[in-house]
Amino acid sequence: MSKTYAGARLRRLREERRMSQVDLARTLGISPSYLNQMEHDSRPLTVPVLLRLTEAFGVDPGFFSERDTSRLVADLRDALTGEVSAGRVSASDLSDLAARMPAVATVLVDLGRRNQHLAEQLAEVAEGRGPGTVAQPRSPHEEIREFFYRRQNYLHDIDLAAEDLASEIGVRPGEVVRVLSARLTERHGVRLATDSDRLLHHYDPGARVLHLSSRLRPGQQAFRMATQLALLEHAEGISALASEDFARDSAAWPLARIGIANHFAAALILPYRRFHAAAEESRYDIERLTDHFGLGYETICHRLSTLQRPRLRGVPFSFVRVDRAGNMSKRQSATAFHFSRAGGTCPLWNVYESFAAPGRIHVQVAAMPDGRRYLWTARAISRHRGGWGEPGKTFAIGLGCEIRHASRLVYSDGLDLDNTSAAVPIGMGCRLCERTDCPQRAVPPLDRSLAIDENSSTFVPYPVAGEQPAIG
Repeated sequence: MSKTYAGARLRRLREERRMSQVDLARTLGISPSYLNQMEHDSRPLTVPVLLRLTEAFGVDPGFFSERDTSRLVADLRDALTGEVSAGRVSASDLSDLAARMPAVATVLVDLGRRNQHLAEQLAEVAEGRGPGTVAQPRSPHEEIREFFYRRQNYLHDIDLAAEDLASEIGVRPGEVVRVLSARLTERHGVRLATDSDRLLHHYDPGARVLHLSSRLRPGQQAFRMATQLALLEHAEGISALASEDFARDSAAWPLARIGIANHFAAALILPYRRFHAAAEESRYDIERLTDHFGLGYETICHRLSTLQRPRLRGVPFSFVRVDRAGNMSKRQSATAFHFSRAGGTCPLWNVYESFAAPGRIHVQVAAMPDGRRYLWTARAISRHRGGWGEPGKTFAIGLGCEIRHASRLVYSDGLDLDNTSAAVPIGMGCRLCERTDCPQRAVPPLDRSLAIDENSSTFVPYPVAGEQPAIG
């Protein structure tokens, strides 16, 4: 069994709880000097200490795992692309920084991304768009995705408040629309109206009328009603959480409120404990859960990706929504899986295969360059306004977990989860991917010299110097 050295994380956990070494040592039943040695990586964390830490702080043992830094390392590699390419920073440097000083690494990630954004702005001006051109700021929607990504797609206080409300008003499958309607009317004097206009919903605060499109299915109606309840009953808490990351006069702040209200809505119509129990009982069978709760495939998948309540965690999932062109409109993760923020995603990922057979769930065991393997499910879904000739939209919904959790999923049945060679090698997008032998690569690897020979060609589009290429 490998030893676990996680002094920096242990120290950060203690400081976040505002505990002295003496206080924490007393809680763990060890001496302050022993704790001090563990915080400085002079001694490893023992199994008894790990168990006491998880019990005292409600954190998963994986919090102290060295492999948990892969997500932060990938973020560092993404943010410090130029330094990696120039050879000023090595992969081992990034790994060491993420493991020993995660807070510093996070600051560097933020600074690196700001630097990339400024460079993009300067490039726009330099491309001849005029000396007075103002470059476009970072998209507020991208900032909101980062807001949830940093919180691993789980808002504890919001989730608890929604579950309490669900218990109070008696939310049950098949009765959700009725009880939400009663709550809106009796508590807030809000009247419901069914309309046939192009808006899916519209709330008129003056008249206290919630207009819902006649095209919405019952589950969709329930979600919008629940969102409105969140904004009516928990406006202060929602605003406070949004203000943790965004100024109230910023474009991202109202979007953050909407996103938080949507999280509340999902937790209201799918209360945590009841949904978690149903997910475990069905072995995370998405189609059975959609039938049981009467909600759409995407809604169920998104809720599955939020089951990270301390001491009652579900399978930690990554959730993604991608269109045919590879645009990622949603990406949330409770795992170490790293989503590329630039340069597209991997074409070998099964989310793209799902477009060829809409309605069918595709299953894939995929391996990332760091060796970590994931079980991914993907299904293409389509939405349509309902009128002949009106354009619709199609997305692929991906839901993935680390292979160590795969046996808990019905989708793992019949798969050889121990066969590492059977996994499809994917990456975080060609621009950042470390795989040099991939025939699907669209751009050269960042930090490697290419073998350029006018007298030969290879199956791999960008052969790397010093490696034996496959001849094509």
